[in-house]
Amino acid sequence: MLSYRQETDHAMPLAAFPKCFLEDMVVSKALSLERWIDMVADELDVDGLEFYWGFAPRDTASISRVRSYASARRLAIPMMCYSPDFTKPDAGERAQEVANAKNAIEVTSALGGKYCRVLSGQRRPEVSRVDGILMAAECITSLLPYAEKHGVTLILENHYKDSFWDYPEFAQKREVFLELLAAIPVSPWFGVNYDPSNAIIAGEDPITLLQAVKERVVTMHASDRYFEGGTFEDLRKVDADPQKGYAAILKHGVIGRGMNDYDQIFTILKSVGFKGWVSIEDGQDPINGMEHLLLSAEFLRAKMAEHRLE
Repeated sequence: MLSYRQETDHAMPLAAFPKCFLEDMVVSKALSLERWIDMVADELDVDGLEFYWGFAPRDTASISRVRSYASARRLAIPMMCYSPDFTKPDAGERAQEVANAKNAIEVTSALGGKYCRVLSGQRRPEVSRVDGILMAAECITSLLPYAEKHGVTLILENHYKDSFWDYPEFAQKREVFLELLAAIPVSPWFGVNYDPSNAIIAGEDPITLLQAVKERVVTMHASDRYFEGGTFEDLRKVDADPQKGYAAILKHGVIGRGMNDYDQIFTILKSVGFKGWVSIEDGQDPINGMEHLLLSAEFLRAKMAEHRLE
């Protein structure tokens, strides 16, 4: 399996994630995976693609076909966005989640990927903080030997909510995320996928979180947020019905035009020698999706060059 340094000449390679097209790719199937690959290859200056489990190929023949198709378009498939749910109270259901995650690791490896996302699980009202940390840590730790066997690094994201979950992330808040991170053994096959916008959604400072985890970051989601008709204080007061999704006052926009300070982010990442994949997670509007992705990619390339990370 090729490393990213063999796949791209960029010191900090850039990938694209189809955030704005998930409904079209997963639910309605109006947008095929091959068409998405073509759109990225034809329109974006990126080195690879981050796959989402909901549209990833599963059988050997399909995996081989998709990997070859992406390679022919000069795109790597370095990352799998997977959403295991390790806070299910039933032990048997958690065991099935571990088995499913092993399958995701296998598919990631077969696609040529090196990173597979893991999460804590959903923030179910009946699951206590102590129990949730224990369950998620046990499940993730149990996966480390399997990840090593397949040459895949598990990446724990400071996440908000999978698009198809009922409840937000159990470890959404910084203190819970850091507690979970500390409960999992340090391993070359485990690290952090840092997403600055998810810290904003949690009503917290993205830079404070990055300073706390900077030595553990191996991949990053690049995104941006801005307020429309509200403030941080309003966000903290917003009615917390977990099934509402994103707060209406917080918008998902072009990278570089929101609240994230990418000069600070890249300065901190450079200080610890970070050279991992940065995946563009931009937009919720499929109508303007590719235009926004293009602008975001241009911003990130320029900012990386400014910080000598290209």
